[in-house]
Amino acid sequence: MTTSLFRKRPLAMLTAASLLPLALLSTQAYAECERGDLADIYCDEDGDMVADRPSDESEWANPDTLIFAYTPVEDPAIYSDIWQPFIDHLAEVTERDVRFFAVQSNAAQVEAMRSGRLHIAGFSTGPTPFAVNLAGAVPFALMGSDDGRFGYTLQLFTHVDSDIHEVEDLKGKRVAHTSPTSNSGNLAPRALLPELGITPGEDYEVIYSGSHDQSMLGVVAQDYDAAPVASEVVERMAARDLYDEDDVRLIYESDPFPTTSYNYAHNLHPDLVDKIEEAFFSFDFVGTELGDEFEGVEKFIPINYQDNWKVIRAIQAANDVSYTPEDLE
Repeated sequence: MTTSLFRKRPLAMLTAASLLPLALLSTQAYAECERGDLADIYCDEDGDMVADRPSDESEWANPDTLIFAYTPVEDPAIYSDIWQPFIDHLAEVTERDVRFFAVQSNAAQVEAMRSGRLHIAGFSTGPTPFAVNLAGAVPFALMGSDDGRFGYTLQLFTHVDSDIHEVEDLKGKRVAHTSPTSNSGNLAPRALLPELGITPGEDYEVIYSGSHDQSMLGVVAQDYDAAPVASEVVERMAARDLYDEDDVRLIYESDPFPTTSYNYAHNLHPDLVDKIEEAFFSFDFVGTELGDEFEGVEKFIPINYQDNWKVIRAIQAANDVSYTPEDLE
């Protein structure tokens, strides 16, 4: 077993933004191969739209310490505690030390996996294609129910005292989007709202809040006239009494989208990948802080990027999104 890159470094150093030269990451770099939208350091010979494992076994990563990160949230410390039961389970099944890495942004999370500092990660819906194409992430699981259902919706809220009662009333208003790469917080409304007669950025002013939490709290405080947000986020906020549901009005809700994807780095040793998948699919949410936080979730269910992110890729294509570091920022 190879010695982990992280064994002799404090975890805080993982937040550094220094880059490893691309050529060091894989001998696949700039090779003549099929790759679709993947960055030049990856290949996709089997056509499944995710990076192939390196053909040279000497490039397979098999670290003693696994680094896991959940998507950026408003209060990372809370989620570190919430994820601890799963971290313990993952450590037991893989027989490795596992550490939780609190990321500060989608870009930092993608870069951490691309540069080899992050092995397992939950990427938000919109940034998932960036993680796949820029960082070699391989989505394999989502949170769902026992019957296999999963997903969340785009919900558009305004303050209960506002004069906004339907989407058309957004004309001339100040509307909080979360971040450029967010699916429900930016890309989906840009793709879906024009069908309802409103074009974001033209019919209303777009203001980036930075997160779903900030968008929702801004609507409650009437700093913004309205905000598109992810249903799963505002449901958890309401459950923690972070806002009063009576203070807001729902004026639009979309069909469901896939939720946060759970990924492993494409170059992990296949035996380790088997153990990681075993840990995810054997984890019991019931009676854990993680189960309490994600109400209605009972297990991780298997998915694949090619099929389950088709609708998200279509939304991003409609927004002329390119899978580049610049668009991720």
